[in-house]
Amino acid sequence: MDRMPHDDLETVRLAFREGMAKLAAAVSIVTTNGPGGLAGFTASAVCSVTDTPPTLIVCLNRSSSVAAIFDRNRSLCVNTLASGREALSRLFGGSTPQQERFAAGEWLPGKTGAPRLTDAIVSFDCDVESSVESGTHRVLFCRVIDIAHGQEDDEALVYFRRRYHRIR
Repeated sequence: MDRMPHDDLETVRLAFREGMAKLAAAVSIVTTNGPGGLAGFTASAVCSVTDTPPTLIVCLNRSSSVAAIFDRNRSLCVNTLASGREALSRLFGGSTPQQERFAAGEWLPGKTGAPRLTDAIVSFDCDVESSVESGTHRVLFCRVIDIAHGQEDDEALVYFRRRYHRIR
């Protein structure tokens, strides 16, 4: 295994990005709606923390166009995508206006009011309990208050080596 010098920050950053491309991750669309407005973005940086109480972390770039909306609303829904939803993932990952993003799928309000994608593999409706800033991102600690399960035979959409893949 190649080792890198610790004194070259740009080399470390690029090696980190390359290493993270080799870490397969579920693809989710994270949504919110409330006093701050309607917003959503594509995320692969979502992870469980604990089941007592059920808690997820969601990482959000602090300079993104939706960061202030999520900060104000303090609730969100993590919608894990099924295979075949690459176009929706790209739409929510780009610079498309928020209203156009939500026109592309079928959405229902969750208990928090955050949009839940009706054909998601699973949707976690959450209240944001706290957050921590680290580098360019804010890590949101999200208490799960409701879960909607999709079809049991759906394949999952994952991101690996900078490409979408399907897994069962």
